[in-house]
This record gives sequence, structure tokens and C-alpha cells, in this order.
Amino acid sequence: LLYVVVILTAINVMGIPLTTILTLVASAGVAISLAMQGALSNFVGGMTLLILKPIKVGDYVKVGDLEGTVQTIGTFYTELTTPDNRHISLPNDNLTDTAIVNYTREGKRRMDISFSVSYDSDIDHTKETLMEVVKMTGGILDTPAPMVKLTACGDNSMTFMIRVWCSSSDYWEVNWNLLENGKRMLDQEGIVIPYPQMDVHMK
Repeated sequence: LLYVVVILTAINVMGIPLTTILTLVASAGVAISLAMQGALSNFVGGMTLLILKPIKVGDYVKVGDLEGTVQTIGTFYTELTTPDNRHISLPNDNLTDTAIVNYTREGKRRMDISFSVSYDSDIDHTKETLMEVVKMTGGILDTPAPMVKLTACGDNSMTFMIRVWCSSSDYWEVNWNLLENGKRMLDQEGIVIPYPQMDVHMK
């Protein structure tokens, strides 16, 4: 700032109109601002992320069609790693202008797993069997309490839903285990998962 004041004072002493210099400086500033508009937007977005902290390193997030684990939150870019180990660099401007889904911030997640069974199946027996599936699957939280409900009566089957809560870090493991254990237990109890079918009556 002192250098600028000295230079402007010297220019004024030399008789050069300051108005002309200030006009040139302002024009250059506008040109530079336009040229760096994207970078400045990313910079402001980075400052917003660092101050408001909607995400942090280690969170698993989804932004638009992209999702992954946050590795770094930089001044201009935020870097994600996808589950299949792809590296994504997202401009911070995009993050501040788009809805961010943070899957790990709350610490636990709800999971809904549906099974379709034949109309010949007994409702109470099916619910008891699926609750046994919940009990034999590790990683499920006791609070909120797990539940099994009949949620739909479709064209070919009845749909039962298992609703449980688990730690965010255990989500996929619990998901896969519930599906595998559910299929095995239904087969063991003779509860049929029907194929889509249509009855045709000839007149």
C-alpha cells in the first residue's frame, strides 16, 4: 500500500493526471476479474465450505450424480474418492450451488429392505421369519427398534419391508447380510418368492 501511495504521489508531482491512471487501473481490474471469475467463485466457495463446514474429510457424500469419500477440502477444489477408487476433483463453486447429501454426518442410517412373497404365505409366519433374519444379522442397532411390516399387496405378491438402523460405517455390510440371510431363511421356512405371472382365462 505504501508503494502504491508513493507511486501515485510521484505521478501527481510529475503532472500526469491521476484520473487517467485510475481509469486504466480500474479497467485492468475489471478485465482481470472477468478472466478469473471461475477461480474467484471457487475461492469463495472454498471459504464457504471451510467456514460453514457442511462436509468434512472422511464424510461419504453425494453431489449431483457423483459420490465418494471426501479426501481434501481445498481453496479451489474438493477431492473425493469413489468406492471403486476413482479420484474426483470437484470445483468448490459447484458444491456451494448444489444440494449435498452427507451419508455419514449423523453417525447412523436407516435401511429398508423389501421381500416379495407369495399370497399363499401366512402373514404372521412371514413377519416372524423376517424378524429372525434381523436378530441373526450383526451390526443392527437396538434403538430405534427394528420392525417388519406388510407394505404392499401387488399383482403377483405381498411385499414385506424390514426397517432397521445401523452405523453409517456398517451400512453396506448390513445391507448385503440382510439380503443373503433373508433369502436363505425364507427358503428354509418354505416361504416362496414368486416370479411375476399372469393368469389367462379362455372363453
